Formats: sequence, C-alpha cells, structure tokens
Amino acid sequence: MKTVISVVVRSHNDEAYIDRTLEILTNQRCSVPFEIISVDDASTDRTPEIIDRFPLVRKVDRPEGKYVPGRTLNLAVANCRGEIVVFNNADAIPQDDSYLERLTEPLRKSKSVCAAYANQLPRPDALYLVRHDHLRAFGDGKTAAKWRFFFSLAASALRREELTHYPFSETIRYSEDVEWAVRAVARGGKICYVPEARVEHSHNYTLRELNKRFRGEGEADAEIFDISPNWFGSVARAGKDFMRDAIYLAGHPAGYGEIFLAFPRRLVQKLAYRHGALDYRRSKKLC
Repeated sequence: MKTVISVVVRSHNDEAYIDRTLEILTNQRCSVPFEIISVDDASTDRTPEIIDRFPLVRKVDRPEGKYVPGRTLNLAVANCRGEIVVFNNADAIPQDDSYLERLTEPLRKSKSVCAAYANQLPRPDALYLVRHDHLRAFGDGKTAAKWRFFFSLAASALRREELTHYPFSETIRYSEDVEWAVRAVARGGKICYVPEARVEHSHNYTLRELNKRFRGEGEADAEIFDISPNWFGSVARAGKDFMRDAIYLAGHPAGYGEIFLAFPRRLVQKLAYRHGALDYRRSKKLC
C-alpha cells in the first residue's frame, strides 16, 4: 500500500522526550499509511539508544559537517516516501493517537493547502510567562493571525511535492521554516492552523538562551522581511509586553512571583532581536 504520510523526527540530545514521542507516533490511529523517519544530530546522550528500540522507525544519517537546518530538512525530505511530510521535533510530544489524522486533514482535503501546523501546549513545568506566550502564539489562533507572519515547523505537515520543487534555504541560519512559508504564501499557497492537533512543546529559556534565540530570529527577520527595528521602539515594545504579562499574571496567582522576571525577559528579547537585525543589515552593508 502506498505510503501517504512521512513523519520526520529530528533529534539532538532529547532523551527526556523522544521515547514518549516515538511511542505515541508509532501507535497513531490514522486512516492512511504512514512511515516514521529519524534524523538524529549526533546526540551524545541516550537518544540514539532509545531510537534503536523502535524497529519500525527508519534512520537517516544527518549531513556531514556543521549542522545547517535547511540542509538537514532537505535531506530528510529526499528520503521521504509519503505525499505529505510531517515534521515533528523529538521534544514535541503528540497528545493523542489521532494527532496525525487531524494535522494532515487540511492537506488531504484541499490541494490549495500547502502546509498546516499544530497547537503547541506548554509543558506542566512551563513558566507562566511561557504559558502566556503559547496562549498568544497558538490557543484559538486569533492573536497570531494579527501578526506579520507566524508559522512553526516543530509540529507541522507540508506537501512533499512543494518541498521538492521549493526546498528549504540552506543559507539562512534561523527561522528557515518561516522563510519557506513566506515563499509558499507568495506563490498562492494556503497555510492552516489546526488547534485540534496538539503536541506538548515548550522551553524555559534562561536570559542567555533568550538572547541567543531572539538575536537569531532578528537576523532572520531582517533578511526575510527587510526590517530595521530602532532602540526606542524595541524598549517600548518590551514595556508593552510587560504590561500584558502583568495583567496575565494577576489572573494566575500561582505564577505572580514571575512578575520580577517579566520585564528583564521582555527587554532581552526585544534588544537581542534588534541586535540580530542590525547584525544582518551590517553584514549586507544596509546600514
């Protein structure tokens, strides 16, 4: 029987999550045939050992050399047999056995849909500030729909034909998923959010980790959207986000102690994002 869905699971030192992720994926109740492909990025913990426990999971060696997101993704796609490629990070744990069915339904029902992404729920140990971010980015989808652009590859489904003709960029260092999705929409493709397809996926980043992540996102957004955020606007946005956080925390007494974390985190995010954008513009001699 022809494989319809190929599930690509990327991993790197994910021993805390990958066993549960693969267990739930291999036991999906799906109306069409599917396969699971593992692409591990040289994990040094027990991740490779755990993957070996799942004989139905087909392993694909990562590209040699330094990790480049787009190159790894394109290699994975080249090894897929399905018409639909589901990308599911090793630390994004599906929440039920109908996840694949729900996530891929928009692509199976309409040729105009080129991609769909799932609802990412915060983990039980997530900071309340992280829970707030997830509620805005995912939730009912209404808030993110007002943003410039939003898409997440961590738990998503895309058409293999599209990925073959229009591969991921192998030069961009961050937000390769957003860069691909922006091009897809420009070609007339439709991207759907599927709130009923749920995974557990969140990170309690330290300030240093936030700085690295948002600096990378700022660099990528400057390339994708040609943005140039200024210092005053960045600080003002941090203040606005802090006020929004304060209102949210006021309604969640268990997390109210995080009020002291809120402004430093928002300020680091906004200034790191600005620095990343400036880094890109300077590299291209745009400023």
